[in-house]
Amino acid sequence: MDVKFEGLPEQGARIVYVRPVLVADLPEEIRAQAAGLDTLYSVNRPDGARLALVRDRETAFVLARQNDLAPVSAH
Repeated sequence: MDVKFEGLPEQGARIVYVRPVLVADLPEEIRAQAAGLDTLYSVNRPDGARLALVRDRETAFVLARQNDLAPVSAH
């Protein structure tokens, strides 16, 4: 079967995982910068290393794509 599906990363794409992170679980320095927010979104390499923290899921996906990465939701 050789069917392409819209929205899936292409073969060989550099995948990153986007997942929600509770602000309460982050270090104090980051919590202070996230005043008023309960959740941030992290962009992570497949090995789990965090590349970025951003305000919302949409921004995380845009950031990944702007850096030639293929974002995938992780829960």
